[in-house]
Amino acid sequence: MELIAQETEQRRRRDHGAYSRLIGTGGYISPDERLWTDVLTAVALRQPVLLKGPTGAGKTKLAESVSSEFQQPMQSINSSVDLDAESLLGFKTLIQQNGTSVIDFVEGPVVKAMKEGHLLYIDEINMARAETLPILHGVLDYRRMMTNPFTGEVIKAHPDFGVIAAINEGYIGTSPMNEALKNRFVAVPVPYLGGGELRRLWEREFPDAPGELKKFMLNLAADLMKQVENGLLSDEAASIRSLLDATALAVHIGPERAVGYAIAEKLDDESERQLVRDLSSTWLK
Repeated sequence: MELIAQETEQRRRRDHGAYSRLIGTGGYISPDERLWTDVLTAVALRQPVLLKGPTGAGKTKLAESVSSEFQQPMQSINSSVDLDAESLLGFKTLIQQNGTSVIDFVEGPVVKAMKEGHLLYIDEINMARAETLPILHGVLDYRRMMTNPFTGEVIKAHPDFGVIAAINEGYIGTSPMNEALKNRFVAVPVPYLGGGELRRLWEREFPDAPGELKKFMLNLAADLMKQVENGLLSDEAASIRSLLDATALAVHIGPERAVGYAIAEKLDDESERQLVRDLSSTWLK
C-alpha cells in the first residue's frame, strides 16, 4: 500500500498538459479485496498486466480506474483482425508546410504512450493477428524500447509508461496468445462481481430506482451466474454491463422487456434465450 501511495503522489505531481483529458473516470468495484491493490502494485512496478475474464466483468473499467488512481492519461487500442502496425505506431502523411508538401508522421497510441508516460490499454488483445503483436515485444520486456519501423526512431519508454491488456478466452474470433507475448505479462483473473459488491454497484448506479427493481435485478444476476457456472448459459448472459443496461431500461419500460432486449436477445442459442426469459419470469411472479 505504501508503494501505491508513493507512486500515486509522484504521478499526480507530474504535469501531463493537454493529455489530462484522457485520464479515466474510475469507479471500479473489486470482487476481491486484494485484486485492486495487486493490479495497482504491478502497474507501479512497471509490470505489464494482462486482465483475464469474461465479457462485461469490468476489465476496461478496471484499467480506467488505474488511470484515475494514478492521474495518468491512458491510450487505448481496440484489437481486431484488422489491427496492423500503423494502428499501433502511427502513419506517414503529406502536409503542407510553407507552400510545400512534406511527409509528416502521425504518432499512434503506442508511440504516444511511450513518449508521454501514459498507460497503454490493449483491449481484447487475443483478437489481433499473431503476426501483428511481436512488434511490441521489446516494449513489454525489460528493454522498454523499440525502433519505429516507419521512421527509424529509437524510442525509449518514459519512466511512467505502463501497459494493461485484456483478454476474453475462448470467444469466437479470438486465438491463444503466443507464449513469447504472454510471458511478458503478469496475468490477473477478473471475475464477475457477486453478492455485496453487486449490491454496492447497483446502489451507486441507480440510487433513485425502486427497491423492488434492484432486488429483482440482483436476484436475476445471481441466477444467471449460477447457470453460467453450471454450463447452461454462455458467459455473456451474466455480463455486468448487460445487467446494468437492463436495469437502466427497466426503470422506463418494465423489467421483463428490458431483460429481453439487454440480455436474452443478444444470445445466439434459442435455448439460452428461453432460459433467461424463464429465470426473469420466475422472479416477477
